[in-house]
Amino acid sequence: MNLRSIFKFCLALAIVTSTHGQLAATLRVNKQQYLAGEPVMAVVTVTNHAGKDLSFNSDGRNQWLNFVLKDSQGDPVNPKGRAIFGKMTVKAGQTMARELNLAEHFILTQPGNFSASAVIRMPNTIGDGTATNRISFTQTPGRLFWSQTVGVGGASNQTRQFRVLNFSGELTNQLYAQIRNERTGQYIRTFLLGDVLTLRAPLVTIDNKQRMNVMFLATPVMWVHCVVDTDGRLVSRTIHQRGATGDPQLVTFGDGTVRVSNSIPYDPKTAAEAQSKIRKASDRPPIPY
Repeated sequence: MNLRSIFKFCLALAIVTSTHGQLAATLRVNKQQYLAGEPVMAVVTVTNHAGKDLSFNSDGRNQWLNFVLKDSQGDPVNPKGRAIFGKMTVKAGQTMARELNLAEHFILTQPGNFSASAVIRMPNTIGDGTATNRISFTQTPGRLFWSQTVGVGGASNQTRQFRVLNFSGELTNQLYAQIRNERTGQYIRTFLLGDVLTLRAPLVTIDNKQRMNVMFLATPVMWVHCVVDTDGRLVSRTIHQRGATGDPQLVTFGDGTVRVSNSIPYDPKTAAEAQSKIRKASDRPPIPY
């Protein structure tokens, strides 16, 4: 290596070393345990100590933000494709955060233990960039409670499998909906329906629009009714209280429609307004003596 090459190498190394001290970056996830297939939401936080505004942007070859995901064996998790993260400007001395779903960019459909870190590169520099802390999270398969395969309206050759899963979260028992494309085997969506009490078994059925209806006990006095379509969209979510003659029920009528019977519909807004009208003891007029 000649003198000029050595000089260029040392200059590049100096640039990389100096940029490490100009950024402070951290990575966190919103929880430690996930159901396999659900969104894994991560937040990257970047603090600018460079003394000037920094504009992070990705071009066709270089990314300003990259992630390193590994499984419990230390093997890399395969990406779904080349991710392009949008522009982010951090003013001098300020901190900015970017939230994203790791499951959109990596194949995170299997149970297991995983670790992740992020790397942020300064604008117009070369080198390894600034690495964040390494976080860990676990994905579990959950417990299958109910499943049913249905056809997709308007597409005679397509079918979907509806699945309802029980998942013991970090603090509570939770109920999830999962929709699977039967032709490709890929999960279209996995998402949380809500916390569930196991005092009553959830009720599940399919209506005449090929939608899954799920009703479950969320609190000792509140039931939640969710309707999910074959694309994984939550069509509606309503809350019901126990009726006069027992628990609410899902009833399927002759035309295939599904309704909730023996319930008192609950409106949170109306309940809050009624609660605000209740006078506190301190609001009472003074008692004359």
